[in-house]
Amino acid sequence: MAYAWRGASVTRLLPTEEAVDLLALVEEFAAAELAPAADQAEAAGEFPRDRLRALGGLGVLGLPYAEDLGGGGQPAEVYLQALEEIARAWMSVAVSVSVHWLSCFPLATHGTAEQQSRWLPDLLGGDLVGGYCLSESDAGSDAASLRTRADRDPDGYVVSGTKAWITHGGRADSYALMARTSDDGARGITCLHLPGDVTGLTSAPPERKMGAMSSPTAQLILDGVRLPADHRIGAEGQGFPIALAALDAGRLGIAACAVGLSQAALDAAVAYAGQREQFGRPIAQFQGLSFMLADMATAVASARALYVDAARRRDAGLPFGTHAAMAKLAATDAAMRVTTDAVQVLGGAGYTADFPLERYFREAKVLQIVEGTNQVQRVVIGRSLGTRG
Repeated sequence: MAYAWRGASVTRLLPTEEAVDLLALVEEFAAAELAPAADQAEAAGEFPRDRLRALGGLGVLGLPYAEDLGGGGQPAEVYLQALEEIARAWMSVAVSVSVHWLSCFPLATHGTAEQQSRWLPDLLGGDLVGGYCLSESDAGSDAASLRTRADRDPDGYVVSGTKAWITHGGRADSYALMARTSDDGARGITCLHLPGDVTGLTSAPPERKMGAMSSPTAQLILDGVRLPADHRIGAEGQGFPIALAALDAGRLGIAACAVGLSQAALDAAVAYAGQREQFGRPIAQFQGLSFMLADMATAVASARALYVDAARRRDAGLPFGTHAAMAKLAATDAAMRVTTDAVQVLGGAGYTADFPLERYFREAKVLQIVEGTNQVQRVVIGRSLGTRG
């Protein structure tokens, strides 16, 4: 049985009455606490730490994790639609929530009971913010070629190397770190829990980015960082499969973020087109604009249907990796098209910072790059069809 919930922008079919109440709560919080603060905070490059803590207090950060881990026990279908509502109000916050999901994933799926009880409650509750350390300057799309090393010593591991493009870099309280423990290619990568305040860990200045200024991205430099053996998550050599499984989940998160951003752009374009008059009538009544808005709305709805379908497959225990890649590809390409067209609907006004469309346009681009470029998504999808590439 499905339950209908009519939000401010879209009517959703949700699996439970609890999910209806949850989405209403998230939308209310996003409208009151996120949307009004987004423009000013993005212009100043302010990291919204207090908003993440508040979302943790509402239970949002732990939504997709089991109740016995301190989470909300909600299916991915519900969590991702909540994430979409957050992105509609403030994309950087939604990306932070999605990356936080990635940071907790190794602990929740491969951590020991002791590790989970020690680290997960504060992460899922929002008292701590997590980061995810996989990429390096020479190991982006080819993540299996990473060079950061974790060498064994009598007490655990000594880690040295540089991680690149790390969301929350220098701001996170802990990171899920992928490091090389042997030279055996992808089978030589191990997952480690990296505290953010450990000796030998420093961060470079944040990257100077096109958009998403409130989502800090920086290199992390590990210079002889010592981690106890009990900071290893899973077995040695198991890090790459853990990383890939996390990325499948993370791609769904980015798809939901992209749909939320697209919906915000569509809402702004529709509102403007209904109010702006030329030649004695609202511009929305001109066929050229009406068709453009129709294509935008169709793209948003199609992308939403694709990520929700992938999430339902995940919730049912079915293979969903290819569908996650499809959702990420379709949703982020749609976000780029929809924000571009939304700027065009507003004309000169859309090109100014007086309206949020120019910010949405800049923010959309990064979504085609993070969690695997869209070219990599096409490789994943193509291989599932039996092609090479």
